[in-house]
Amino acid sequence: MPEWVGDGDGPRAWARAAAAPLARAGRELTGTLLGLCTAALTLVWVLAAAAALVCAPFLPSRARPRFRGAVTRWAVRLGDADLARLARWTGGGTVDPRPEAAPRVAYLLLRLPVALVCGYLAPTALLLVAVFVGGAALELFTGSGTNVPVLMPGARMHVSSINVGLLMGLLVLAATWLVVALASAVDRALARRLVGPSDEDLLHRRIDELTSTRSGIVRAVDEERRRIERDLHDGVQQRVVALAMLLGRAQRGHDPERAARLVRQAHTETRVLLDELREVAWRVYPTALDTLGLESALTEVAERSPLPVEVRADLSSPPPRELATAVYFVAREAITNAVKHAGAGAVIVHLDDADGALDLRVLDDGRGGADPAGGGLTGLARRVRALDGTLAVHSPRGGPTTVRAVLPLTTIRSPHAPGDR
Repeated sequence: MPEWVGDGDGPRAWARAAAAPLARAGRELTGTLLGLCTAALTLVWVLAAAAALVCAPFLPSRARPRFRGAVTRWAVRLGDADLARLARWTGGGTVDPRPEAAPRVAYLLLRLPVALVCGYLAPTALLLVAVFVGGAALELFTGSGTNVPVLMPGARMHVSSINVGLLMGLLVLAATWLVVALASAVDRALARRLVGPSDEDLLHRRIDELTSTRSGIVRAVDEERRRIERDLHDGVQQRVVALAMLLGRAQRGHDPERAARLVRQAHTETRVLLDELREVAWRVYPTALDTLGLESALTEVAERSPLPVEVRADLSSPPPRELATAVYFVAREAITNAVKHAGAGAVIVHLDDADGALDLRVLDDGRGGADPAGGGLTGLARRVRALDGTLAVHSPRGGPTTVRAVLPLTTIRSPHAPGDR
């Protein structure tokens, strides 16, 4: 059985939770120091741009465009490098920049004062922290600590110099973290505002996305209709023809025993036909999804599978019907692929609705190498994208294969959810 590695509630999970703020502060500090490097390069670029303006009239006419182009390309590369720094070290996410160079130039120039000030303060503060904490540690090790008088209104007290050093180090470290966090927030805000797509660009992208997903849904529906037609033609229709032939032979015959035998065969064929009709209807849309809910419908899929399938669902409330339907068909197709193509021995279906999204992960221990663009997942990917979701397939050679669908719960606000009647 494949193992699903979760966060858990043990000591390691607690240690990771405690270390997370320190790791985040370390990443932001590293990003700030790297930002000082890009700020220094920005200063060099400003000098080069000024030189270009001064020298341009004296250059040959053919060289001027190349000179200006080199300065512009430098600005674009600097801007892209700093955007990559934000995404990698400050948790700002990936900004999809506009193609023009002017937004990057504005971003680099506006962040320059903040970067220089923060780039000066952060190393200085770290040096002070090292002095305070190092001095306290040295006094503690050598036993040379002294009492420092502290005067307060109406009180006079003596505090160990070791404690004073540690306290000052912690205060400077906290102030440094606040300055670094503020500088990172300013950089992220400037990047989103100046370099990111405008509201008009986002609107055009949304229109293009809706147009694409609408046509994708039409193609997915057509593919599903063709699949149903094949199921009916290759299975049900053949059974109906065989049933009609058996009944016709029984009706035309004159031997009662032979007619009775043909009727019994027709009855058996009828039962098989009903089973196939139920199977086709179940593949089109399972009634359990409406009557019992998503978790029960997935459990039914697991029970029908020839492989051991474990369903782990952690839902705070029933999801909207449209999202539940999309997740159900993705899970069923992933299980079917694991049975038919992956050579898997077991499958795990994990479902939760944390972080405001319906998150489905299907893991199998098969041979891997699945093609995300092939099979029935293509049409399902269109359905997921139409709901503003994402469908990803990770299937390295040798396995395991993970199919993940994430659909935001804010996309659909349905008054009725499956299993909520």
